[in-house]
Amino acid sequence: MDNIRNFCIIAHIDHGKSTLADRMLELTGVIHTTDNKQVLDSMALERERGITIKAKAVRMPYRSRNGDDYILNLIDTPGHVDFNYEVSRSLKACEGAILLVDASQGVEAQTIANAYLAIDAGLEIIQVINKIDLPGAMVDECRRQLEDMLGLPGKDALLISAKTGAGVPELLEAIVSRVLPPRGNAAEPLQCLVFDSYYDAYRGVIPHIRVFSGSLRRGDHIMVKSTSRVFDVDEVGYFEPQLTPCEQLTAGEVGYVGATIREVGDIHVGDTIISPEHSETTAIAGSRRSQPMVFCGIYPVNSNDFPKLTLALEKFQLNDSSVSFEKESSAALGHGYRLGFMGMLHMEITIERLKREYGQELIATMPSVLYKVFTSDGEFIMIDNPSRFPAPNAIDRIEEPIIRAQIIVPTDLVGPCMELSESKRGTMVSLEYPDSRRTLLTYDLPLAEIITGYYDKLKSVSRGYASMDYDFAGYRPGDLVKVDVLVKGNQTDALSFISVRDGAIARARVLIHKLRKVIPRHLFEIPLQAAIGGKVIAREDIAPIKKDVLAKCYGGDITRKRKLLEKQKEGKKRMKMVGSVEVPQEAFLLLLKMEDE
Repeated sequence: MDNIRNFCIIAHIDHGKSTLADRMLELTGVIHTTDNKQVLDSMALERERGITIKAKAVRMPYRSRNGDDYILNLIDTPGHVDFNYEVSRSLKACEGAILLVDASQGVEAQTIANAYLAIDAGLEIIQVINKIDLPGAMVDECRRQLEDMLGLPGKDALLISAKTGAGVPELLEAIVSRVLPPRGNAAEPLQCLVFDSYYDAYRGVIPHIRVFSGSLRRGDHIMVKSTSRVFDVDEVGYFEPQLTPCEQLTAGEVGYVGATIREVGDIHVGDTIISPEHSETTAIAGSRRSQPMVFCGIYPVNSNDFPKLTLALEKFQLNDSSVSFEKESSAALGHGYRLGFMGMLHMEITIERLKREYGQELIATMPSVLYKVFTSDGEFIMIDNPSRFPAPNAIDRIEEPIIRAQIIVPTDLVGPCMELSESKRGTMVSLEYPDSRRTLLTYDLPLAEIITGYYDKLKSVSRGYASMDYDFAGYRPGDLVKVDVLVKGNQTDALSFISVRDGAIARARVLIHKLRKVIPRHLFEIPLQAAIGGKVIAREDIAPIKKDVLAKCYGGDITRKRKLLEKQKEGKKRMKMVGSVEVPQEAFLLLLKMEDE
């Protein structure tokens, strides 16, 4: 155990975590050459978008300069705020963290957030300034920022270039000398933390574990502490980076265990694996539960595929435990699920992964947040779906979730960023100048405004230089109303949305106008309406398709033509009464892209 080092790499998005992992894999001989391909970013979506989505573990053998052999267990983590839960879980399996700072960008919002997570977890932090080979590298400024913004000694920061490999050998030596070896005893009863998992079609659930005490080998019996289910171990192994079987895993090591766990509900991320002979062994305190910030409904295109969607979500949750889901039904879309996500990017990635990796054809409804609705009898209910709102006369007040956002932006671009935040109903908390070039803005913003493209607009007005991190800050009363959409007089619950009263009419008009273009014309007129309570605030009509019933009349008496037109008129009147309107999928997708105009 004295020669094991467990550490992770944490940083803001695009500061070079995966590239540094590549260099480490090369220097330790795990792989021969990567050509900067980000080996640990193996998912197709990660390659396409150039971001890390899933934390990945890998075991590296390393011989130090004094000739001692070490085992380095590295976990490469995502940098985007939406995947923060991946980082918090990974920290539980480590004793050290490499805090990476881009020399050309400096300390950014997510750098601060991840550093505090590591400090709270009690990890040894190694400050590293990356990309020193770039012409715009600001090494001295980065050192000052580490001291001023994080309280870490800037003079101790190591200088590296993950792309060229400069300084990486010195970093490996620093890991060996500064990160503490894991604590634990191989002779004590088994105690393992499940920090990740995935579902294999042939072998069932494969948990990723960190062994805190005891040892684990093929043929052993294990018990999942939370469910008390007992399983037989048929394989244990390491990540090199592919799954590599071994004889046994002992205290301090990171690896995986195969135990033919067929039911996805039998084990969860954060569970403790113990020995059935020592059922009194205490559970390891797992990472804090994720707090969903954004909700949306997903429904199968074909309603018969609902059981397949259920199975896909259960398997997906093994791999991404920050997603929460519960059943819901819609008059327009049938049976589906209400999913909770950490943010908009997390929602987008999750829906895309369900489609690609699990073969699901899905319709997603408009994203919403969790509102606290106080009723007139003095009680309150938490509502994440606009269709579940009580009648307007039963509502006393509505409170909406507020987030505290930290925005770091170049000083000359502060004006547009403040203007954008004010337009999104933001309240400034503080304005600081960490250095001469950048400004740290702290705003309280309604979460509902953040999910409608705020981050994209922030990047646009700051020319791509702004970075943002946020935390949940509680609830605040707001003048909010529920807007219902009626298609031919029938309420379509999946199109309902919550809006600020002042902007409800403008937003409803935009939606109705877009719906008119998306819903196909029928043989009868279709009125589209938006209403608050019983009051219609916007309306447009879809004109009927005209059928020329006089085409077959080449002449004759005018009464013959009138008779045909009267017959058509009666038919249209009857059709308008009994005809149904199919709302196409595109109408629901419109809501995902709808902005205030």
